[in-house]
Parts: sequence; structure tokens; C-alpha cells
Amino acid sequence: MFGNYLIGLREGLEASLVVCILIAYLVKTGRKDRLLPVWIGVATAVALSMAFGALLQFGSSALSFGAQETLGGTLSVLSVGLVTWMVFWMRRTARHLRSELQGRLDAALAMGTAALVVTSFMAVGREGLETSLFIWTAVQATGNGWSPLIGAILGLLTSVVLGWLFYRGALRINLAKFFTRTGAMLVVVAAGVLAYGIHDLQEAGHIPGLADLAFDISSTIPKTSWYGTLLKGVFNFQPDPTVIQLTVWFLYLAPTLYFFFRKPATTTAEPARAEPRTAEPTPTP
Repeated sequence: MFGNYLIGLREGLEASLVVCILIAYLVKTGRKDRLLPVWIGVATAVALSMAFGALLQFGSSALSFGAQETLGGTLSVLSVGLVTWMVFWMRRTARHLRSELQGRLDAALAMGTAALVVTSFMAVGREGLETSLFIWTAVQATGNGWSPLIGAILGLLTSVVLGWLFYRGALRINLAKFFTRTGAMLVVVAAGVLAYGIHDLQEAGHIPGLADLAFDISSTIPKTSWYGTLLKGVFNFQPDPTVIQLTVWFLYLAPTLYFFFRKPATTTAEPARAEPRTAEPTPTP
């Protein structure tokens, strides 16, 4: 549940902050009459995201086992790619998110009501579709009934409350630190989802090595035990991964965390060399 709670919190807070910034800017600039198009765009984006999630859930249930595994594995890999891009993008732009959104909103205001709807829809819709896809793949990976979905919903509700407190000025958030810390945890979760997706593709017969296990500690950490369920829910841990699963997990996690925490190289100008001073001639009496 915790891993999906983190996904809902992280992704939901991004969308909540976007909405708060858009609304606060309109209110502070005395354009409250333009709030309705923004809310229409936000509501449309939320409805589309929910419909997308429902389509994934109910549409996949009508497929054969092989088709389900193929779809689940493909979407898992795709969602990990999208989330990884989002994590790096937010880490770079968190400090300038407000000014970037305000610039887009100014351009939309100059174009009219339809542009406002589209701007708010695009700002929230991208986050919503990514959230629906990643939560669906994470829920499929854990496979613990309703608890992963409940965790994701609680994370989304928490993000809405935090966004409201942020808008009211009752909460100050250091966006750069928040998105850096949660981004690192989300990369760990994404590594587990990626390994699960590879396992799905192996079960569908698209990737070989399903019977070639890297290790099997199911007797030490049973899948049905509380700690096995906890590890699977948080890290998508599997006590009997295949060699390819473990290899892909490591090849994704290690370099991604390295580049995520690596500080950009800064070039420092060499100090100017002092020119040698020539001794002034001593005046003669």
C-alpha cells in the first residue's frame, strides 16, 4: 500500500500544485471571472484520467491470458519510461514551475476562453494520464486486491489537502527538496514495476528465461507472509526473480539513481593572473 500511496501523493501533488498556481495567479491579478474555464479544463482532465484507468482495468479483463500478460508487460515498461522522464523533468523545473505556468496562462488569457480550458486541461491531463497508467501497472504488480488501490486513493486525497493548504498559505513546501526525495523513492518503485513488466513479457513468451531463476528464497520470505507482502507492496520485491528480471532491475536502478543525484558540472573561471609589478625607480636626491 505504501508504494502506491507514494505514487498517488507524488503525482497528485504535482497536479494539485499546478491547479493552485493557476487559480492563485488569476485571483491575485483580479481575474476571478476567468476561473470557470480553468475549472472546466481541470474537471475534463480528471474525468479523462479516470476513464483511462477504467479502460485499462475492464478492457484488459476481457483479454486472453497471453494478451493480458503482453499488455501488462508493455504498459509497465511504458509507464516506467514516462515516470522516469517526469521525475527528471520535475527535478529540473521545480524551482521555476510557477513562472512557467504563469507565462502559459498569460498567453492563454490573451487568446480567449477556449485557450484557458485547453491550458488547464493539458497541465493537469498529462499528470492524470501518467498517474492512471503508473498506478494501474503498480496495482497489477503487487496483486494484493484492493489495498494497493486504497493506498493510491489515500495518496491522491492527501495531495489534494496539501495543495489546498499550499494555496491558503498555511503550508510552505520546498518543492526542489520534496520532488528530489520522493523522486528517488519513486525510482525504486519504478524499478520493481519494470521487473514485473519483464516477468509478464516472459510469461507471454516474448522474452525467454522464465524458468531460469536468479535465486529462490520463498521459504525464507514467503509471498503470503506479512513481511513478504510488505516488501512486495513497497518495493515490488519478488523472492524468486528470473535472471533477466534481476539484471533489468539493476541496470535500470543503478544508473538512474546515479544520474538523478549527480550534480551538474560547474565550470569556474580561472582567476586572473596578476601582472608582475615593476619596481619604480628610486628618486635621486
